[in-house]
Amino acid sequence: MNYTIREIAYITNSRFIGNGEIKIKNIAFDSRTIYSTNRTAFLAISTKKNSGQKYIDSVIEKGIATIITENEISNPSVNQIITKNAIEFLQTLAHYHFENSEINSIGITGSNGKTILKEWLYQCLWNEFATVKSPKSFNSQIGLPLSILQIDQKHELGIFEVGISKPGEMEIQEYIFQPKIGLLTHLGSAHSANFQGEEELIREKLKLFNRSEIIFYNADNPLTDSIINQLYSHKKLISYGLESGNDITIISDINDRSQDIEMKYLDEIITLPIFQRDEATLTNVLALIGILKEFQISNSDIKEKIDDLKAVEMRLESIEGIRNNLIINDSYNLDLDSLKIAFQFISEYNKPKKSLILTDILDSYENSEELYSEVADLVNEQNFDKVFLIGDEISAYHDLFNSDTFTFVSTSQLIESKILNDLENQIVLLKGARKFGIEKIKEALELRKHDTVLEINLNAILHNINFHKSLLKPETKMMAMVKANAYGLGSYEISEFLQLHHIDYLGVAFADEGVELRKKGITTPIIVMNPEQHSYDSIIEYNLEPEIYSLRVLELFGEQLVKSGNQQKYPIHIKLETGMHRLGFKEPELDELMDHLQAMNVRVQSIFSHLSASDVPDEEEFTYNQLKTFEKDSAYLIKQLGYQPLRHILNSSGITNYTDYQYDMVRIGIGMIGESSNELIKNQLQASVTFKTVVSQISEVKYGESVGYGRKYKADHCTKIATIPVGYADGIPRIVGNMMGNVGVNKKLCPIVGNVCMDMMMINVDNANAKEGDPVIIFNSNPSLLEFSKYCNTINYEVLTSISPRVKRIYIKT
Repeated sequence: MNYTIREIAYITNSRFIGNGEIKIKNIAFDSRTIYSTNRTAFLAISTKKNSGQKYIDSVIEKGIATIITENEISNPSVNQIITKNAIEFLQTLAHYHFENSEINSIGITGSNGKTILKEWLYQCLWNEFATVKSPKSFNSQIGLPLSILQIDQKHELGIFEVGISKPGEMEIQEYIFQPKIGLLTHLGSAHSANFQGEEELIREKLKLFNRSEIIFYNADNPLTDSIINQLYSHKKLISYGLESGNDITIISDINDRSQDIEMKYLDEIITLPIFQRDEATLTNVLALIGILKEFQISNSDIKEKIDDLKAVEMRLESIEGIRNNLIINDSYNLDLDSLKIAFQFISEYNKPKKSLILTDILDSYENSEELYSEVADLVNEQNFDKVFLIGDEISAYHDLFNSDTFTFVSTSQLIESKILNDLENQIVLLKGARKFGIEKIKEALELRKHDTVLEINLNAILHNINFHKSLLKPETKMMAMVKANAYGLGSYEISEFLQLHHIDYLGVAFADEGVELRKKGITTPIIVMNPEQHSYDSIIEYNLEPEIYSLRVLELFGEQLVKSGNQQKYPIHIKLETGMHRLGFKEPELDELMDHLQAMNVRVQSIFSHLSASDVPDEEEFTYNQLKTFEKDSAYLIKQLGYQPLRHILNSSGITNYTDYQYDMVRIGIGMIGESSNELIKNQLQASVTFKTVVSQISEVKYGESVGYGRKYKADHCTKIATIPVGYADGIPRIVGNMMGNVGVNKKLCPIVGNVCMDMMMINVDNANAKEGDPVIIFNSNPSLLEFSKYCNTINYEVLTSISPRVKRIYIKT
């Protein structure tokens, strides 16, 4: 995209104020992730839940000089494009831009696999054609047009994913983008609740391919196969899937790991050594092969490209570093698009200083001078304190970088220079091409080097929050519970992420937890659910909001409030006892409570209670009685107060099982981690936590020999035993030893043998084809967190909160 303001206004039937000859290259709609203000316009999008208008002042302060808005603003210092509807403006501009490009294109839609197939196709085709793709999961009514606007004159191929959530949306998406090659992935239950049935969902998805020349589609669903042949029998149709009748399918035994996978592509047999053999991966590989063959990629090149996919990871890691640094590791790939995404990512953190480690960009279609001039312009806008350049090519352009800049031939030279020892209390972004191996820098800078790690996928947490929000009214607020170190995930890191995404409240158990968050820069309102007497002064000093559950607590807090000299109405939250019999005011105490409240300088911010069995179907009658009690007692208090505090009673399982009682706010805890007692809901959530380690050593244990303390395990045959570096000091309870629990190695469950040690435990890997250094999944998918909790004879909450602080937390954004 490279249009003048005048041209944009003409294309979109808008009007402009200011300099119409200014050229715009980028459009931003999220004030939090603006990485460059140069030739960038801010689009103020208003939705039911949020208004982009309120962020205009902040983006102008950042340096944005052009605003696209539905309402003219009074600021002569900026250019303005005034449009009737911001989203339609974006879609119209993208439609024009695509229509006037000469790009070949692949459009991907479906329910599952869109993003991974887009990334795989890009990894396989970028060095064959100058390729542009959707960033991240940009596939919505806003995301698709923003993706399309990335197309420029050098691009030969565009790979874009297209998503919908309700009927009628695909017609708009198809107006914006008409792919020459269509790809329909697996159709599952995502967003299906908005459709009358499966047939309506399929027909809506297929509208994307009205003008496609060839369509690849997953035909394992007979209804999909039937409908697509009804609609598009005149087009070139190629089916893929695991069922034998497909044009592209698998003809060998996928469970026989001694043999490579044999696939049929039309009348041709292709053999590939695919290690990961779950159905989703294999189905995606079939789709990938079909499109690569369409582009005339040879079988030998296909094999090489698929082998290379093993190393592709779409993620940025956030890791605690030495000297209070935060290490952002994006050392998996490097091009201009991924560099922009990384800059967006670090803009979300509030550390005062930041440094960049950047390598040569390999295999670019641009000439070096143009490429590194653009790179330097982007880097200079980020205001890094120090920039470390690795590689002969980028180092030759060091004069283009404004920061304190250092050049090195290799990663080893940078590490050996010891200059990184000067970095303190900074964000350190590692951005490099894979051949430079800058993950070695991560290893040198990270605080904890334990092979056992807890990976937290922040995108999955956001997905789970948004799923729960989709069940609520737009105006219903949400509190996220971050007590107990955010269920073991890291209180500050999770709170900072949630604050960035505008969570309404945070909930902690004790004042110390809230104080720590305030000290680290968290400004979101924080409720202290169990305020202790000695902590009242800290609560007031750090602007925390206490739960008040008894007259004694109210009186003591009131006394401290007077001593503090506070002059304003202080926010408090009243807890009602409705049947759990833990904490809270009962009905006979409400009049006395009102007498105290009216005599104090406080304001009741919310009235709430807690459901004790919202996840137990057999206790539905009890739960409805709790809800009835809460309605009666809270309504009485509101009438006496004369104003309307927030009301909330639903926890994670309450949100999904008793949605009609959402009141003004809900509280999410385990639900944002991806856990639910409702199986239908659980299938819509994403697992956000992976507890994993590696195989340290594999030993052959002969018949009659024993393993571990107490000789509790004695081999009844010649056995392969792997030792893994995790034990009860890391949070593994001893109860899972002696064949009571399993871990995952190479997709196989391996029993834990012998007693769990403090720092290690042993597992039987007879059936896992394991080798030293292989990853070991303690819980994520196989086994799942729920399954591992059952091994431990406890609940998932306890498993998570028991994971030791010495286990390194890694925060992932894909």
